[in-house]
Amino acid sequence: MEYTVEDISPVKKKINIQVPTEEVHAALSAATAMYSRDVELKGFRKGKVPASVVEGRFKKQIYNEATTDLINVHINQIMSEMKFNPLSRIDVDAGLLEREKDFNYSVSFEVAPEFELPPYKGITIEEEEVLVNAEEVDQVINRIRNNMAELVVIDEERPPRDNEAVVIDFEAFDNGKPIEGVKADNFQMTLGEGGALPEFEELIKELKPGETGSREIPLPDDFLNEELAGRPVLMQVTLHSIKEKKLPDVDDELAQKAGGFDSVEKLREVIEQSYKSTRKELHKSSAQKKALDELKARVEFELPESLVQGRIQQKISDLQSQMEKKGKSLDSLGKSREELEEQFRPEAEDMAKSQLFLLAVARAEGLDVSEDEMDAYIQKQAQSGGQDPAQLKKFYQDNNLMFALKDSLLADKAMDFIYENAQVNLIPPQESEEGGQETASK
Repeated sequence: MEYTVEDISPVKKKINIQVPTEEVHAALSAATAMYSRDVELKGFRKGKVPASVVEGRFKKQIYNEATTDLINVHINQIMSEMKFNPLSRIDVDAGLLEREKDFNYSVSFEVAPEFELPPYKGITIEEEEVLVNAEEVDQVINRIRNNMAELVVIDEERPPRDNEAVVIDFEAFDNGKPIEGVKADNFQMTLGEGGALPEFEELIKELKPGETGSREIPLPDDFLNEELAGRPVLMQVTLHSIKEKKLPDVDDELAQKAGGFDSVEKLREVIEQSYKSTRKELHKSSAQKKALDELKARVEFELPESLVQGRIQQKISDLQSQMEKKGKSLDSLGKSREELEEQFRPEAEDMAKSQLFLLAVARAEGLDVSEDEMDAYIQKQAQSGGQDPAQLKKFYQDNNLMFALKDSLLADKAMDFIYENAQVNLIPPQESEEGGQETASK
């Protein structure tokens, strides 16, 4: 076998392969021999059928398998010799092997572009300092108190207020007839949390315990019964009782119930550390992204379209999943798939450039991802998603996602390398710190 490499573009290769007749014969003979071992034909013992008979009877299958096997052997050999790392699916332009003829075919694929890396070791990175104040810890403790609060019936003859719980019976009527599915007895809810229609809560707030009231209330446009969606119905409510929250004291007993902590001081310490840990990761990630953006801006290179398209299709797939969870489809967005692809292209190109830059750093530094590291990642993902690790790994393998996973982990490792070799300067938290507080405290 001989081959020549053709550069179609900075990111696309085409390999032309010439296979002599002798190698064609050998491939066909090997495939025929494999069939001969197991084939059973009348008049012959198993494994004793002449090769010519086997080839004649199973020619289509033998020639297809021989061609595929030979091409796969060649591709693996060429990739190893040339040290190519295809980023895209390898496209094969080939016919079938034929006896007494040379076999010529070609393969094409996209590769990472070659470019000169800017200096990336010892760069200066600004990162927001992690600060946690006492008020933030108090907010978490107050949420814990609210979650552990007891609901106590109020012994007052008055209407309920926001943040109080009520126990009610309710039923809806359309033209005097009860509406199926819109009825409940001894239903408990908290007012002012946005869990019910505003008009429904207003009706409840007009009642005292033991009283019944009714009023016309428009049903929401997305009501399950489409015939009633958006229409006014008569809602009848009976208020049985009003309950208020009785918050537990902030003491060692609260700390023990909240998580087995010995004291309130230990509880506060754990909350503060949780804030710091989460906020540190947020600030580190933000600093890394800013540093990577600055490094990327110093180089220009062509992006493999297959890599960009992969990112675009993943974004659309994620969007589709989000829409389906809401009971909607992509069509409800009022955009064609082509328009969505154009919408996501800039972000996809930026993501592709980031990956290629980081993979170039990984190559330059000799970084690698071991099979154990990949297994550990899959194990962690499986645990967080309640999946079987073996099944998740099989999914990656069956869908040809192992190379993509390795590249993703390798890019993360390269980003960590840049960060660990940088001069990290801590700066005061920005005004947006509140967003980080909210994320950290959840």
